Amino acid sequence: MDKTYLSHEGYDKLFKELEQLKKVKRRQLSKEIEYARSLGDLRENAEYTAAKEAQALNEKVIHELEEKLTHAEIIDDKDIAKDKVYVGARATLYDVESGAEVLYTLVGQDEANPAEGLISITSPIAKALLGHGVGETVEIKVPRGVIKYTITAITRE
Repeated sequence: MDKTYLSHEGYDKLFKELEQLKKVKRRQLSKEIEYARSLGDLRENAEYTAAKEAQALNEKVIHELEEKLTHAEIIDDKDIAKDKVYVGARATLYDVESGAEVLYTLVGQDEANPAEGLISITSPIAKALLGHGVGETVEIKVPRGVIKYTITAITRE
């Protein structure tokens, strides 16, 4: 499995979610299955089938979270040069075409939320920005065409 890049906060969030699924959700689903069994014939018991499917889905998510956390690389920017765009950095960009200012924070896939300016490091924009510094103009091929950004500032998240 590939590395999963996470901030300290992102790691903590996934860890808490995993603990919730393992300690609370598992117990809840076990009780639902026990109740459904008490209703009688399991072959024609919709509650039992639904509870077993929910349990299987919960176990799948638990496994996925465990894999992500096992392969997680915590983004720690203290060893990274501050004059280049890096994972965990907030880049202030000037859109050459529209003249608008855009802020993006480069995060791992699990923390991405484009509506909040958190873009995955696997996105075309983040890939193009990585390693570039203040004052550089970067052309980025995106599904709707090509956009040009000039990097005006790089700060910590």
